[in-house]
Amino acid sequence: MVTGDSRLGLMVVAPLMGAIVSFALGRIVPRMAGVLASAAVAVSFALTLTLFGALDLSGEFTTSLSSWISMDKVSLPLELLFDKLSAVMCLVVTGIGFLIHLYAIGYMAEDEGRARFFSYLNLFIFSMLLLVLGKSLPVIFIGWEGVGLCSYLLIGFWFTNTEYASAGRKAFVMNRIGDVGFLVAMAILYTACGTLDVVELRKPEVLSRIPADLGFLAGLALFFAATGKSAQIPLFTWLPDAMAGPTPVSALIHAATMVTAGVYLMGRMSGVVELDPLVPAIILWVALATAIVAATTALAQNDIKKVLAYSTVSQLGFMFLAVGVGAYGVAIFHVVTHAFFKACLFLSAGSVIHGCHHEQDMRRMGGLWRSMPLTCASYGVATVAIAGIWPLAGYFSKHAILESVSSTHNPFLFEYAPTIGLLATLVAICTAVYMGRSFILTFLGSYRGEGHPHEVPLVMILPVLVLALLSISGGLYLDGSLVQYLQGPLPPVSVHGHEGQSVVAHLFGSLPGIVGIGVALALFMYLTGIKDVLRRALWPLERLFAGKYYVDEVFEGAVVKPVAGLSTIAFRSLDQAIIDGGGSSLGSISRAVGELTRRMTSGQVTTYLLGMLLAVSILFVVFGEVR
Repeated sequence: MVTGDSRLGLMVVAPLMGAIVSFALGRIVPRMAGVLASAAVAVSFALTLTLFGALDLSGEFTTSLSSWISMDKVSLPLELLFDKLSAVMCLVVTGIGFLIHLYAIGYMAEDEGRARFFSYLNLFIFSMLLLVLGKSLPVIFIGWEGVGLCSYLLIGFWFTNTEYASAGRKAFVMNRIGDVGFLVAMAILYTACGTLDVVELRKPEVLSRIPADLGFLAGLALFFAATGKSAQIPLFTWLPDAMAGPTPVSALIHAATMVTAGVYLMGRMSGVVELDPLVPAIILWVALATAIVAATTALAQNDIKKVLAYSTVSQLGFMFLAVGVGAYGVAIFHVVTHAFFKACLFLSAGSVIHGCHHEQDMRRMGGLWRSMPLTCASYGVATVAIAGIWPLAGYFSKHAILESVSSTHNPFLFEYAPTIGLLATLVAICTAVYMGRSFILTFLGSYRGEGHPHEVPLVMILPVLVLALLSISGGLYLDGSLVQYLQGPLPPVSVHGHEGQSVVAHLFGSLPGIVGIGVALALFMYLTGIKDVLRRALWPLERLFAGKYYVDEVFEGAVVKPVAGLSTIAFRSLDQAIIDGGGSSLGSISRAVGELTRRMTSGQVTTYLLGMLLAVSILFVVFGEVR
């Protein structure tokens, strides 16, 4: 272990300084804001690479930024930990984050608030780095809250639009609900173990101090925190609404930062999660339900960004499927490949929106392969990758998840493994269908919109092409090796690579064959017009999917309106009756006393003598005599 490495502190601080400098100078020279912010993230990426290269020799790096809390019995330094798990996450955050920053220079070129935008974007990277590098749960929690704040600022970036501002507020509130779980887990772990250091909390002798019932509660509380950040049932509805922000924000949230935080937390705290086998079982069933609900909802969306948003929720469900069966390395593997193709999809969608004059409805697109060939190729590559077709990235990580589910030894899941595998397979088919649908509606056929679509500038298309290349080659390079690399900070898991299989086995194995069915189904439905017949025949399902399972309406009726009603009652009884009423009463009393005093000060000597006589009489009566 190497302690006190200054590169680690600089890697975290660089985006924070970038946020300050890009905002200050960007207000003077607006064109410089994006360049400065991108340079700050590039510095962090370069430092991550140097630390990553030296990691095999040292094992891990730590550094202390400051002494944060120091009391008689509690000492909590602001320490950072760079091990294999945080190294992989930092590479994703800074590498993908840099490409998104670069893309945003072109996307936000005409926006008057771009200095503020790039400052928030840098702050987002800083918060996420602090989250994945924190050596203790309180430090992780600072970053955890930081990304929540930045999501609020960026989702509601165009705050003059009331709907967008509401979406930012919704994301902030729903994440705060989940954060209660994080605080509860910290309270339990500190009470039972006397430490919140993540290195200590993965040691068996430390974990053995936690009573069984508290272990169950701690693991469940951590997962509840993760449901907020990583958009699992019941706290998932904020993520589709987060599309209100500029498209680079959507790409950053979905691919490189916030939504992966919950998966990371499960991996970092795997020892606590595994204390009671019922907790992983709960995680798996919630993840499976989330994946199914999100995938079927995506089938009926017409906004291109909403399709990708529900796709993210569904893929997060896949990641938590791996967590539920103890395959944490596989979950992180899918985090990485998902970052490649989902960032590519969002930035390609942003290019489509930019090229189609801010149009997001796919029904008003079509035929864009002619005017936007590079964007079409990138979106197509990422679509094949997320669908799970060999040899693109999604095939390897999704196949590893399905393998892990089928080989679970959890006593609460073992007998249900075939059912779980079947349902996960159906989700994979849905993924192929809705992504195929989005590609067909957007790029094939004839153009149905207004104006003349055009390809985006070079500064925007280059990051998309790099991400498309990673979507092609990332899985081949990382298959098997990444999961093995993460064994140490994460529990070991047996996952077989696929490099020895024949091309025929790759193309017609279980996952590619199933996904092929989904792609063929999408082509058949949307190129022959049979979709309209199916829509009329299956209108109850179509209405359910288009209505997003009416989860928002349930929240509105069960939570929002009752809370708003109670708030109104509290406002009227406490604020108006007690505070305002009490203040008014005090004012009335003061006015009455003042009026009485005013009348007593008439300036007439006889009145004052009468007052003195009255006072002497009262003193005589009270004390019995006048001395």
